[in-house]
Amino acid sequence: MPRPLTTTVAVAAGSTALLVLAVAEGWLGPDVGRGANFCEMAYDGAVAQPANTLSNLGFVVAGLLVARHAQQRQEDPAHARDVMSTAVATFFACVVVLLGPGSAAMHATQSAWGGHLDMLSMYLVAGFAAAWAWVRWTRRGTAWFVTAYIVCVAACELVGLWPDPVPVVHYSGNLAFAVLLAGAVVLETALWRRGETSRVFRHGVVALASMLVAFTIWLLSNAGWCDPDSLLQGHAAWHLLCAVAAYWLYRLYASERRAVRSPAGV
Repeated sequence: MPRPLTTTVAVAAGSTALLVLAVAEGWLGPDVGRGANFCEMAYDGAVAQPANTLSNLGFVVAGLLVARHAQQRQEDPAHARDVMSTAVATFFACVVVLLGPGSAAMHATQSAWGGHLDMLSMYLVAGFAAAWAWVRWTRRGTAWFVTAYIVCVAACELVGLWPDPVPVVHYSGNLAFAVLLAGAVVLETALWRRGETSRVFRHGVVALASMLVAFTIWLLSNAGWCDPDSLLQGHAAWHLLCAVAAYWLYRLYASERRAVRSPAGV
């Protein structure tokens, strides 16, 4: 099996290189103002919104940290009872990494295709959270996880086609993203209360708190509490806090262990 860090580094390097080429060559199409509502003024040059673009490096760093931790678990026999396998952990690390170039594609170019990549990267991580929680709640296996994951991402894409604005989060795709994450939180809480496995629940609390603070900043900056000319952007803080949330969500997953069963008759 490929080592988690090697695989994730390859995904990070490849996706970042493709993004640089796409921006330099104009592969993502013309600037149509996609993402212009996130306060930062668009500059002339290769990168339209520098703060909102570069802050996405947080996702790449978070994904690499996930991969490093997953590799340490792979090499430690004490983790034999872990619920999350090395393969699933590596996949999650790659999904977190892809959030970086996906979101940066929109903020760097403000193009329609950049916007699609941004939303797809969000669907990939929210779909993972929802599908992983559901498959553990229903006690199903890998094939069901893959199926549920594909269904979640496809459903988000379909919901995102709704053209009318929605309250609070503005765009139907954002609503789909939020619903999947909220569903994952509900299921993770139910799994904790069911008590079939042990986990370090405070990791989940840190992840949820980071996400809630990030969402509050997202709302405030979209409501006009921002300076378009500043490099200190609320949306950039949203990116960084979401990267923190993704890392600690993984640590919650990685801490989950199956209970030790007592021998019969003991």
